[in-house]
Amino acid sequence: MKIILDNLIDAGKLAKIIVAFTYPGERLIEYPDDPDHVRWITDELLPHLEGGFPLLTAPAGRCLMGTSFGAVAALSTAVRFPGTYGSLLLQSGSFLYSNPDVWHGEGSVFGPVVRFIDHYRAHPVRAAERAFISCGGYEDLAEANRAMLPIFRSVAMKINYVESRDGHSWGSWRDQLGPGLCWLFPGDLAP
Repeated sequence: MKIILDNLIDAGKLAKIIVAFTYPGERLIEYPDDPDHVRWITDELLPHLEGGFPLLTAPAGRCLMGTSFGAVAALSTAVRFPGTYGSLLLQSGSFLYSNPDVWHGEGSVFGPVVRFIDHYRAHPVRAAERAFISCGGYEDLAEANRAMLPIFRSVAMKINYVESRDGHSWGSWRDQLGPGLCWLFPGDLAP
């Protein structure tokens, strides 16, 4: 990430940004719409970052990003705190919902995800102004990601969706990270 960010910023394609990574401890518990995790991100981490760094303290300067379960966590945080985050970068989101044609994963860890996504699909809110969403066209979650696009658009979120010729992989996420960040936070030389 550091190399990608430094190169994009140096080339003028990406605005100067600060990125904070979090370690969830128990991602299968904390990521699928866990209210404690959501509160920690918004009520503790965000004020800590904005108090310690020269950041734009407005939604336009805030972005949540995540891959797979992390994308669910990012969306969940933005949904629970609408108007706080201006952007989302969601990669291969585990946006599973009650549809027998959509893969639901293995085991009970997906139950909270399905409940959250079912509720969001029935009662969508404008979680952010814009979202860059990517997934691999060959992954099991491709249809679930595609199915979220009209939901996001129904609440006037500006969407940039990219589907790569890849699967649910770090390679796919790495390849779409730069384009996603540059679309969300264009630099001085961006087209």
